[in-house]
Amino acid sequence: MGLFDHPYVDESKIESILDSPEHKRLARLGAACSFVLLRNEGQILPLKKTIKSVAVIGVLADSKTDILGSWAFEANRSLAVTILEGIRAKVPSARVEFVRGAELHRPDHGMDLPPYAPITEQSPAQLEQEIRKAVAIAARSDVAIVVVGEHENMSGENSSRASFDLPGSQEQMLEAVASAGKPVVLVLLSGRPLNINWASKHVAAILQAWYPGSEGGNAVSDVLFGDVNPSGKLPITWPRSAGQEPVYYAHNLTHFLETSPSFISRYWDQPSSQLYPFGFGLSYSQFDYSNLRLDKNVITKNEALHASIDVTNSGAVDGEDIVQLYVHQQAGTASRPVKQLKGFQKVRLAPGEKQTVRFTLRTEDVGYWNPQSRCWIVEHEAFDVWIGGDSSATAHGTFRIKP
Repeated sequence: MGLFDHPYVDESKIESILDSPEHKRLARLGAACSFVLLRNEGQILPLKKTIKSVAVIGVLADSKTDILGSWAFEANRSLAVTILEGIRAKVPSARVEFVRGAELHRPDHGMDLPPYAPITEQSPAQLEQEIRKAVAIAARSDVAIVVVGEHENMSGENSSRASFDLPGSQEQMLEAVASAGKPVVLVLLSGRPLNINWASKHVAAILQAWYPGSEGGNAVSDVLFGDVNPSGKLPITWPRSAGQEPVYYAHNLTHFLETSPSFISRYWDQPSSQLYPFGFGLSYSQFDYSNLRLDKNVITKNEALHASIDVTNSGAVDGEDIVQLYVHQQAGTASRPVKQLKGFQKVRLAPGEKQTVRFTLRTEDVGYWNPQSRCWIVEHEAFDVWIGGDSSATAHGTFRIKP
């Protein structure tokens, strides 16, 4: 980009460059590729562009500030496309009604940031009135798109939260809208996983959109209406509650194995398992995994192992999937993680197409730092291999490293 050759920019060109068609196209595509489809019961998504009426609900659905996220200090907020604007542009012939619903208190964390429009707390009467409006427009629409989450300055420095429940009265609003009996699509704007336990059982579709940036509204509408087939995967393990933290897929083995038939849970009031596993993400396509193969069952420290699996798109549309390889050392001088991601590949497949995806696993890939000997070691042990679409992959093989 020439930043070191020409460190001083021509400020008169800022607007034209930031708002250039090519930059906007890439921002729109990049945002859409980052979204993670968490739920899609009955294949409610993608929505048809011939839809007659859409209810868009939630204060975050029409916020140019919150669509950008917390690290957009010099952004021209007037250029940002909100989710409401993106939906209206995508289906101009549909009746699109909007209601703000439950307001959110925007926290003041004391940092020297641009001023924000004040958001007042709703009285119980005001909240009830807004929720009534939300339920009413949902009831007379073909689908309700409910946008909930966190204001952009709830994420970032000095922005931890003691609870990850939906802020304010958004949960109350969501459950009320769902009672209208129409299909509900939940869009989440946040920088962290939120408590969507109820939604994961009662809402038809859930899309995690993070803070998607200046073209975020267009990107959300591209995914909701099928111009982009979602392919994003979770870079985190999605917990059920704050009390479950820290929860992560690569935790070490415990004395009482979770795979044991007699293991129930570490908690009496919830399962030990995560709500969504690391690496998880749905698509409008369906990907099937079969025929995992290892070219060797025993290797030396100087050899490489080649693993492969067949991936088939059994769905009706073109799609991309991220094929992931995980390993586990079965025994050794230290407790090892139950699974570790050691490779991934993105593949694009047409309906009915099958592709063999291949990985190379070297012995150094399964080594680890030993704090006692203060060196990197590779042990002569047996290893598990799994390949699939997330960290709960079941296609399995084993190999051993010999002296």
